[in-house]
Amino acid sequence: MDRLAALLDQFHLAASVFNAGPLCYSSQHPPQEGTGFLHILTRGTLDLSLADGPPRRFTAPVLILLTAGDAHRLGPGPEGAETLCGSFRFGAGNICPIHRALPSLLVTPLERLSGMDGLLGLMLAEMREERCGRQATLDRLCELLVIQLLRYLMDAGEVESGLLAGMAHPKLAKALIALHDRPEADWTLNGLARKAGMSRARFASLFRDTLGQPPAEYLAHYRLGLAKSLLRAGVPLDTIAGRVGYSSPSALAKAFRRHTGCSPREWQRADARAGVE
Repeated sequence: MDRLAALLDQFHLAASVFNAGPLCYSSQHPPQEGTGFLHILTRGTLDLSLADGPPRRFTAPVLILLTAGDAHRLGPGPEGAETLCGSFRFGAGNICPIHRALPSLLVTPLERLSGMDGLLGLMLAEMREERCGRQATLDRLCELLVIQLLRYLMDAGEVESGLLAGMAHPKLAKALIALHDRPEADWTLNGLARKAGMSRARFASLFRDTLGQPPAEYLAHYRLGLAKSLLRAGVPLDTIAGRVGYSSPSALAKAFRRHTGCSPREWQRADARAGVE
């Protein structure tokens, strides 16, 4: 039972490392909606300033995850800092259920991420040696790090609510995996409850309490997020409608406008303009 397979297949993950080695000066990161950041302190001290709240100083190796899309500043402390910093993005940006499931801020000492020792070791080796293909290797390893972090958040129980908490629940996960695998299916509350092996009332209550929204609302958002990802990939609207569970392009367009305030074509044009700017 692979809890991430369908999500990662349907929402393309791309990551890029932009600092690998000594952090020589403070860097300002402007707001980027739908983009997450990973900052790993490997040596020295690191100062982090967020849009709200006082600056924080880290003096031991740590992984910092930021997904809120707010501006932040990163700088070396008095002892200097060696860092590995990257950004990542899923298809459809912040409407992607994986992105929305991640905590807005997570600070985890590297010593707690024992299951990632091998991957982090590879990344540090690439960071400290100037070898051919270094940037491409670091970018791919950063993608793997995001996936490993998703596993960690589910398995360690670090997230108490939202999709990752649902995927960590042995019964809810069965219904979520089925929904993610077949978004085009005519899912009903009864059908999802049967997948979870629960009564209709118990399933609806547990789903809402864990994920923060009713099953029907989650399904609608999931389908629209997938539709946006497919629009971004240039898939025709009539093909998208069938793949995400709508009887026709007009039915998809109606749902799209109800949830986003614009038609699929209007969203596609605005998204293309935003990508150029």
